[in-house]
Amino acid sequence: MITIDGSIGEGGGQILRTALALSLITGKPFRIEKIRAGRQSPGLLRQHLTSVNAAAAVGDAETSGASLGSTHLTFNPGKTKPGDYHFAIGTAGSTTLVLQTVLPALMTVAATSRLTLEGGTHNPFAPPFDFLEKAFLPLLKRMGAKVETKLVNYGFYPAGGGKLEVTIHGSSKLGQMDLPERGDIKRRLAKAVLCHLPRNIAERELSIVQKKLSWPKKWHLVETPTNALAPGNFVSLEIECEQLTEVFTGFGERTIAAEAVADQAALAARRYLASEAAVGEYLADQLLLPMALAGGGSFTTLPPSRHTTTNIEIIKKFLDIPITCEQTNNRVWRIQIG
Repeated sequence: MITIDGSIGEGGGQILRTALALSLITGKPFRIEKIRAGRQSPGLLRQHLTSVNAAAAVGDAETSGASLGSTHLTFNPGKTKPGDYHFAIGTAGSTTLVLQTVLPALMTVAATSRLTLEGGTHNPFAPPFDFLEKAFLPLLKRMGAKVETKLVNYGFYPAGGGKLEVTIHGSSKLGQMDLPERGDIKRRLAKAVLCHLPRNIAERELSIVQKKLSWPKKWHLVETPTNALAPGNFVSLEIECEQLTEVFTGFGERTIAAEAVADQAALAARRYLASEAAVGEYLADQLLLPMALAGGGSFTTLPPSRHTTTNIEIIKKFLDIPITCEQTNNRVWRIQIG
């Protein structure tokens, strides 16, 4: 039984999700204490409990402590079962984080699974659907995974109501991948998305992108979908390079000005562009687990966050694989797996 201190490092829900994903794949049971001890509201919130229940369903697992507010959990997996699954969070909690929990195991079984996930699709502090579709999954597919996604409804905080459909074609072992550089930039796109909100919000946001990044209007796009339960807004900055696409996002909230929403995304994009790193901070965190499952890989990135270094520590508890972080210059680090 692997024992995990949920308060280590950044002390958030990623510790739990990585442990659940690796437990399903390795068959190793674990017990975690002090779940989300680093957060203002410790313990399992609804999206974390949905991740636990999803992992238990997919992996035919026995659990103890799987209840709202619980700060401890024991998880004993069985055999991963492909199939059709429906997981509803019941709040605006992130559907993409629930997917992150069960996707690695379902990719490795030799059958097709279909998931319907309901909750939030575009939340602060979680990878939005656009990041999943444009940045992460294309790299996963390059490694050999076969995953198809569809955004049925947008789900914004606090109403939720979003819906994703995901088809996972089980395949053989993932192949290794190295990303030492991003290559030349081929395309840039600044996209402002508004659901049931005035268009001038998007115009204000894109004017900030133009000011901060000098991206001309021909690189701007406004989308006004109506498939959302409640009003919502976000800005997505896509940077398509020869080797990968990076996505940086800012999310609208009632108490935040449109200019601040765009500024949040523009600052992250500018930091990435000012470096020679292939991979941004959030994508670095997402690539660790699939590269470890592939038995190796590497990429250059911005200085690793506590989120990333904590994730590395959890991976090492389940997999006997070296992971090293080495600074190559003042703005670039190289992470080597295997």
